[in-house]
Amino acid sequence: MIRVLSFLASENTHSMFAHPIDGIVAHVDLTSKRVIRLVDTGYNHVPMESGDYLDPELSGPMRTDMKPLRITQPEGASFTVKNHVLNWQNWQVRIGFNGREGLTLHDISFSERPILHRAAISEMVVPYGEPQPTNEWQNYFDAGEYQFGRLANCLVLGCDCLGKIQYLDATVADDFGEPVLLPNAICIHEEDFGTLWKHTDVFTTKGTVRRQRRLVISFFVTVGNYDYGFYWYFYLDGKIELECKATGIVFSSGRPEGEYDFATEMAPRLGAPCHQHLFSARLDVAIDGNKCHVDELEVRRLPISPENPVGNAFKRVATRLQRESDAQREADNKLGRAWLIASSEKVNRLGRPTGYVLYPEGAPLLLAADDSSINKRAQYATKHLWVTQYARDEMWAAGYTPNQHPGHAGLPAYAKANRSVDGEDIVVWHTFGLTHFPRVEDWPIMPVDYAGFSFRPDGFFDRNPTLDVPEDPNGKEFSENCECVCP
Repeated sequence: MIRVLSFLASENTHSMFAHPIDGIVAHVDLTSKRVIRLVDTGYNHVPMESGDYLDPELSGPMRTDMKPLRITQPEGASFTVKNHVLNWQNWQVRIGFNGREGLTLHDISFSERPILHRAAISEMVVPYGEPQPTNEWQNYFDAGEYQFGRLANCLVLGCDCLGKIQYLDATVADDFGEPVLLPNAICIHEEDFGTLWKHTDVFTTKGTVRRQRRLVISFFVTVGNYDYGFYWYFYLDGKIELECKATGIVFSSGRPEGEYDFATEMAPRLGAPCHQHLFSARLDVAIDGNKCHVDELEVRRLPISPENPVGNAFKRVATRLQRESDAQREADNKLGRAWLIASSEKVNRLGRPTGYVLYPEGAPLLLAADDSSINKRAQYATKHLWVTQYARDEMWAAGYTPNQHPGHAGLPAYAKANRSVDGEDIVVWHTFGLTHFPRVEDWPIMPVDYAGFSFRPDGFFDRNPTLDVPEDPNGKEFSENCECVCP
């Protein structure tokens, strides 16, 4: 059974979302092909202003002062890809793709030292916050219900990706189990990313600078009205980031006149309900081996005392997460809370465990009431961090079949075993995302908004691993070298 929302299909617009017929929802039995219920609240206003973002009447004349911006690599890219194994600047990554998660990354290592066995987006939910009878049920599990991989875009050079690009095709199964080829589903390229490191000696006035660059592995999906880009970044200094880009068309509804808390007025009487985009990244960690542990890191202010006589001292404290019941945590930006995932088998030259720190953005978690249906079904989104002991079949943050599931599947069910996560083969799950109160500027098409996290080496190396990065050859086109003496 499905619920069917109503929109007016106008000949004068490419966007039905500009014309919601709010107040009417049909419940349709797909098996019997019957409408078994019709919800009609009596709301009868249909917004009629065009939402065609390509309409010259909305855009006005195209700009004429944007000069070409060319990204060139005359000697080619610095990465190689063979049999889906990518090598770039000490990094090695095996690239995969499936119909549910889309892009998956495997056996991620730096200088042949393992960091992650596997990394992917396990789930994403979009819960809406408008309590009207025709909207109160709206929530979408974009990965588990709609399947990212099957909705992946075919990317276009010069539009989706710039520079020296290598594309990879992907193959997924359709509804009947037949293979479907998705050309150019994955984009790989490298980008300049500004300054890597720089210093000017105050005594000699001699300065030295090196350029940062990053490798980008990305794909884009379209799920109904929204489009999402997933960009994995790998940096010269060993850092990994995931950035999710949300764009497309905000979901629309009819909006009552006057003050209304639950939807922004985007055009006359056209509303865009408040909502969230909550992702779960599944990180099968392997910091220098399979046995790892997690310490929660926080800053701590210290009172004036004999050890801190003027009150200037502060420190960072670490708390070991020992079992799955302990390892269900929320971010706290006031405390600078982050999580160190460290090897339980290897130490660096200073005798400390080699590790990586997960830095969260700390955005709001699921805002629906604790006893709501969506809270039960999307329990993963009630915590920023979950740590579980590895089990082969534990892959899905909201469960294997979230569609119409009553709830408490996935992570809460996995963690119920309360297994040890100290010195074990563990999986780190991170919830992150956007809480979206749409702006007028998000209509008729939304500029990209961003969410993500960073995963940075902390004690993994014995020193700065980029001391061997040479001066940027591009700099020599403009100066003798990347060392200068200030007057």
